Amino acid sequence: MAQRSVRLAEAQRQRFARVEGNRARWTGVSSPEDPDLRLVERLMLRDERAFNVLVRTYEGRIFGLMVRMIGNRAEAEDLAQEVFVQVFKAIGSFRGESKLSTWIYRIAINLCKNRSKYLRVRHAGDEEQLDSVSEQVGSADAHRPTVSDIARPDDMVEGREAERIVRRAIFELEPSFRECLVLRDIEDLSYDEIGAITGLPEGTVKSRIHRARGQLKEIVERELGEKLS
Repeated sequence: MAQRSVRLAEAQRQRFARVEGNRARWTGVSSPEDPDLRLVERLMLRDERAFNVLVRTYEGRIFGLMVRMIGNRAEAEDLAQEVFVQVFKAIGSFRGESKLSTWIYRIAINLCKNRSKYLRVRHAGDEEQLDSVSEQVGSADAHRPTVSDIARPDDMVEGREAERIVRRAIFELEPSFRECLVLRDIEDLSYDEIGAITGLPEGTVKSRIHRARGQLKEIVERELGEKLS
């Protein structure tokens, strides 16, 4: 994680000074003490330290999201860097109508969708890629009810195998279903936040999550060779 942070900071440093920004003050949050308000205003003023704070705060979550959506670590790293470039370029358009994190996730999801159109993701090695990522973005996996329900706490070997199966199964889901499932069950976002990120009405978000969970269970049962309660 530390090495990736250094690479990301260095990769963005030269771009930072060249980006022309809108320096209008963000007025969407009433409290002057809100930390997001202060961070956004510093970003609008092209404060490089604020950009580093932004990267440190969100890099793990964004990288984990990209891997789960794209399925390729190298592509995920490139795309995560692009997310922060786009956030910095577009910060002048942020008006506080949603949380800063929600706005960043929306940029990330949109970039991910665009990149996916040009990629033919190879399934060989997905398990290794996802296993490696799970160790590096543990905070993003802290809330994983789907995985926890399937893993067997009385048998660590079987539990780890079940988690590997679940990670692979998530990647087999239809992309629009996977998107909603990951945002809800791994990123632990609310239905309102997912709707703001995806542009979907709440009913559609809930429907896709329900169907994704059903598909996930079927895939895992098939791979485990047993029914889950």
